[in-house]
Amino acid sequence: MAKRFNVSGACDPNRHYMVNLDSRLKAIREMIDQGEYFTINRARQYGKTTTLRALARYLRRDYEVVSLDFQTLDAGCFQNISAFVAAFANELLDNVPSFPNGIEEKLKALGKKPIEQNYSLQDLFRVLKMWCQKADRKIVLLIDEVDTATNNQVFLDFLAQLRAYYLKRPEVAAFWSVILAGVYDVRSIKRKIRPDEEHKMNSPWNIAADFDIDMSFSTEDIKNMLAQYENDYHTGMDIQKLSELIYSYTSGYPVLVSRICKLMDEKIVGSGEFPGKNSAWTKEGFYEAEKRLVKEDNPLYESLMGKLETYPELRTVVYELLFNGKSIPYVATNSYIKDAAMFGFIRNENERAVISNRIFEAVLYNNFIAEEFVTSRMYDAGERERNYFFVGGHLDIRRILEKFIETFEELYSQEDDRFLENVGRKYFLLFLKPIINGVGNYSIEPQTRNSERMDLVIFYKGEQNVLELKLWRGNAYNQRGEAQLSGYLDYFHLKKGYMLSFNFNKKKTTGIQEIVLGDKLLIEAVV
Repeated sequence: MAKRFNVSGACDPNRHYMVNLDSRLKAIREMIDQGEYFTINRARQYGKTTTLRALARYLRRDYEVVSLDFQTLDAGCFQNISAFVAAFANELLDNVPSFPNGIEEKLKALGKKPIEQNYSLQDLFRVLKMWCQKADRKIVLLIDEVDTATNNQVFLDFLAQLRAYYLKRPEVAAFWSVILAGVYDVRSIKRKIRPDEEHKMNSPWNIAADFDIDMSFSTEDIKNMLAQYENDYHTGMDIQKLSELIYSYTSGYPVLVSRICKLMDEKIVGSGEFPGKNSAWTKEGFYEAEKRLVKEDNPLYESLMGKLETYPELRTVVYELLFNGKSIPYVATNSYIKDAAMFGFIRNENERAVISNRIFEAVLYNNFIAEEFVTSRMYDAGERERNYFFVGGHLDIRRILEKFIETFEELYSQEDDRFLENVGRKYFLLFLKPIINGVGNYSIEPQTRNSERMDLVIFYKGEQNVLELKLWRGNAYNQRGEAQLSGYLDYFHLKKGYMLSFNFNKKKTTGIQEIVLGDKLLIEAVV
């Protein structure tokens, strides 16, 4: 069976192209050898289950490994302690091939769930203690999808028992190491303390060691995965350049890396300008795959958008980063920052919060903009004039800027300047979206985004156009911006670039002007 790129469930090295996990497994093994209890909490589809399964295989030579998945337990298992004890005992019976003498019978007794019997966690842990005493090897407990049980009193009591036995080692036999995996960090889950549903942060999992192992894919990881594919198909791809390009858009988010590759392999090949694998596995093929990835609907995006609805403060943080370029310190103890990082929206870059990757960034931009499609007059104007912006099959950025200035002045000339400073970028994206929708795409260059400036790269039918959006802060600042844009054009090997300046000086002169800088032509629009 030919290998494929996988984005559904855990990866199997015999069936799927995947990165080499050996260095990560070795680092986790060092924590386990020290007898650590810890959590692996990462955002959705970040490779947690794949890592746990590989870890179980990696450890089995030296440890008794018990792998459980709380996702297989139904909600009733957490209604009371007796139901949980029975369910946990049955999970052990289903997943552990053999037990020391007498342990299996005791677990079966706990798992029978007689109505008249009220089990306690002490009943369960007495059996677990006996198992640890009699076992020939140290026992490592792995539990995946612990999110199923978070914010649940029974689960918190279970964690408290694990903690109690951990603290009594080595006087009392206990699991050598316990690893809990999920999105939520169980060290800070919310605990129900009164019937009125009031919550407070209080987890008994404060014994957990820090898990600082990087689970994202590096450029080298991606390169090695592509080398496996190239060894099978001999496409002639430039592995180094494609690996760098994939990383630059995904920041190594595992499922995004695999999805880009899967699209190139299964959807781009044989479509339009990409008749074969040799044409699909190119820079142009990548951009086509990236465009499709941004526009598709998938469970990961649904999860992200759901979190924006559930956590209004998170929505505010993301909006400020995207549209206003606000510099937000990455303070790990701040609940908004903690939630945004836990769900995968942001990462820490030089102690500043930044959107995790360019794919998420584009998806989030599209989501925020889409909320205004129906009511936005700027979007309607772009849609209404759409055909005007194409000349000979090419996208004419100058025409877009001219029409945007005209529309902006017509619709918003009476608005407050401070309001327009905060929404100018969004209005331009609303205007641009219907013009390129379905064929083109855009991305924001992360290293240039701040409260003053943002570089937009517009892709249309294999062509790239660089447009700088900025607030006017005087001639000296403007000249620096021109020089920066000129340097950025060198990066993209372009001779023509565009600037859109939002100038709120009452004596401003609006319109279009051409500026020659060396061998570059800059077309600047002032609104």
